[in-house]
Amino acid sequence: MTSTTIIFPGIGPVKFEKSRRARHVSIVIKQDTGIRVAVPMNVSFNNAEKLVHTKIDWIKKHRKKIELAHHVSQQYSETKINTAAAKLMLMQHLLKLAAQYGFAVNKVSIRNQKTRWGSCSSVNNISLNIKLAALPRDLVHYVLCHELVHTRIKNHGPQFWQELEKYVPNARKVNKQLRFIKPGLIQII
Repeated sequence: MTSTTIIFPGIGPVKFEKSRRARHVSIVIKQDTGIRVAVPMNVSFNNAEKLVHTKIDWIKKHRKKIELAHHVSQQYSETKINTAAAKLMLMQHLLKLAAQYGFAVNKVSIRNQKTRWGSCSSVNNISLNIKLAALPRDLVHYVLCHELVHTRIKNHGPQFWQELEKYVPNARKVNKQLRFIKPGLIQII
């Protein structure tokens, strides 16, 4: 695989790599590896570079989002979590909300997950991330209510958000806050 790195004003080094799997030129921005451009075999580095020049504002915007997400996640990265206490707290809080609002929950599991805060299966089994215990109470409440609403509405359509707003009045705003915190960056010590 051939590659080249080009320095762009305002964004710094960009690594261009030829890829047999790439169908089109794609730009990937990561906190740890920087900016990488996958270039299909039938596209020249010169043409890929021209495309990147047209995407500099997009790259700057997305890099800022990634840096902010990394910074926010770092705030929680060394939180000490007592796993037994965290599991009990999350379980009690979820079941209390389910009873209070009349949600039907089948099974509840609490695990150490890298990418998700929670999920709800088609048969109303709810899985929660133990790392929720590192988050502020309002974010925990949001995730629990989000998964409980999925016991009634299995998608993220307008009806879902309307229902969730009954239990978390500023649900969309809280959802945006939560997107900046990546579970994979939180370590259980």
